Amino acid sequence: MKTKLSVLAIALCLVVTVSAQNKYYSNNKKAASQFEKAMNVLYAGKFNQGILELEKVLKIDPNFIEVHLTLGDFYCDSKDTARAQWHYEQATLINESFYPIVWLRLGDIYKETGNYDKAENSFGKYLSYEKKDKKNIHIAKFNIQEMEFRRNAIANPVPFKPQNMGAAVNSKYQEYLPSLTADGQTLVFTRRVPTRESMPLGNEEDLYISSRIDGQWTQAMRMPSPLNSDGNEGAECVSQDGRLMFFTACDRKGGAGSCDLYVCVREGDKWSAPHNLGKPVNTDKWETQPSFSIDGRTLYFASNRPGGKGGNDIWKTVLQDNGRWSVPVNLGDSINTAGDEKCPFIHYDDQTLYFASNGHVGMGGFDIYYSRKINDSTWSRPVNIGYPINTSSDEASLIVSPSGSTAIFASDRKGGYGDLDLYQFELYKEAQPIAVTYMKGIVFDQKTNAKLSAQVKIIDVANGAEIASTTSDPVNGSFIISLPINKTYALNVSRSKYLFYSDNIELQNGTPDKPFLVNIALKTIEIGESIVLKNIFFETGSAELKKESLAELTKLMQFMLKNPDIRIEISGHTDNVGTDAKNQKLSENRANAVANYLYSNGIDKQRVRAVGYGKTRPIDTNDTEQGRANNRRTMFEIIK
Repeated sequence: MKTKLSVLAIALCLVVTVSAQNKYYSNNKKAASQFEKAMNVLYAGKFNQGILELEKVLKIDPNFIEVHLTLGDFYCDSKDTARAQWHYEQATLINESFYPIVWLRLGDIYKETGNYDKAENSFGKYLSYEKKDKKNIHIAKFNIQEMEFRRNAIANPVPFKPQNMGAAVNSKYQEYLPSLTADGQTLVFTRRVPTRESMPLGNEEDLYISSRIDGQWTQAMRMPSPLNSDGNEGAECVSQDGRLMFFTACDRKGGAGSCDLYVCVREGDKWSAPHNLGKPVNTDKWETQPSFSIDGRTLYFASNRPGGKGGNDIWKTVLQDNGRWSVPVNLGDSINTAGDEKCPFIHYDDQTLYFASNGHVGMGGFDIYYSRKINDSTWSRPVNIGYPINTSSDEASLIVSPSGSTAIFASDRKGGYGDLDLYQFELYKEAQPIAVTYMKGIVFDQKTNAKLSAQVKIIDVANGAEIASTTSDPVNGSFIISLPINKTYALNVSRSKYLFYSDNIELQNGTPDKPFLVNIALKTIEIGESIVLKNIFFETGSAELKKESLAELTKLMQFMLKNPDIRIEISGHTDNVGTDAKNQKLSENRANAVANYLYSNGIDKQRVRAVGYGKTRPIDTNDTEQGRANNRRTMFEIIK
């Protein structure tokens, strides 16, 4: 038996050897002498011989409690659970209050072997004897809660039918830490492969990619240089449009610590060289496992940096307007514990966070949890995703599809292709996030058809909050952006030297399987060019601006500030319902309401002309409700 005597065993033996002036629980002098001889052999590092000597003590006195405790610790340290349990139980039968910590150790063994009733009883026994050791008291109470949770979880399993993602994705090697684009069509994951086939012990992590075509995943391919190198690249996340790749690399030249976060940018089919995020994101500690929000600014990651709640915590940093990342903020006590948290995944709804932890009450080891965002700094109490998704083994590395109905995670369950495979399963309703659909489009110059890189933003009309942000590809003009359903959004697309593009998207009855496909033609800033402000809203029959108009008004104001040499006309238009005089007056008042907003925010009155055209310039039929709605509009036009 080649092992070390556990620290606990040595500490115990030292305590009992010197306690009571070298008097033992046994009154048998021969047994006591043999015990001291055995201990000296163990202290000399002769573990096999020492154990044999201890067994001799029990032949002299089977009730020598110190021997049972020492052997229990030794076998526990050697992972011989059955023998450790037997010796601990013998010790408690001899005198259950002699050494209260034995009840903690028995509780751990019962917990590991699935005997939750006995485990709970053991932890309770410890609490009945120990009154001072606050750390162990906390451990015992936590374990009692965990036993109650496990019994209940096993009695009430959640739906779970995992399916291996197949040979196109999985291999004889390890696959883990998956990530998906917002359209659910591109899967990126980490694979651990031999450095060379002839050297199976020399492993490295690389990034692999697979695409879904006609419902099937294509053969996963190693991502090209410079994303992958001869070193380790892994623990990645891909942005919603697949144009940004955040990943972890360790021990790189110029790195801040052991493992740092890097980012690559894709333009067309080419990836940029990896860029270290630098300080204050990276430190001399361990930063890894990034997850990038659809807002295009917030990055979540795991780190053991100072200032956390325990070992590894989950943090977030925000990309500021100056292009720098903010000082990372710990997600707080709701998420992080005195244990370890890792593998954060912020869903495309930007409201639901999935992560792994061994510090919250669970099934054992690392469990998967989810939490809902309450506000920018507060999260709800995490919910264990349930048994049998979580087991007594470690579970982590889970993501959820944009629709919220499917989860993907890594598992070493039997029947796979390798040590770790990627599996998918239908996620039960209570654990699902807000369902998300997506918009996929191309931005181009209206006159030349040249593809453009432009800023694309989705704004919640109800509160003016920016929900999602991305930038279209400068090579092909393409973009993908997420849209949580059951809301109304303002779509805003902008680029320097062009008029911004405005649209209104109703998703009150949206479904995740009906994405929006759009082509967005941007107009250069020229006299006579105009756009409809589709997110300017008025009270019915009134010129009173609704609060939902604020995001569009702000965008218009910013456009004027960025282009100080232009003059515009704000025009109001109505349908043909009502008298001509009333329509004319209403259109004038509405145009003036928009102009007055600009004046009140510092825009020179000489730069804005407000005009009402009543019903005289329809752009659609007045014979249908939709046509009349299109005619009721506010526009702006470049006049100088």
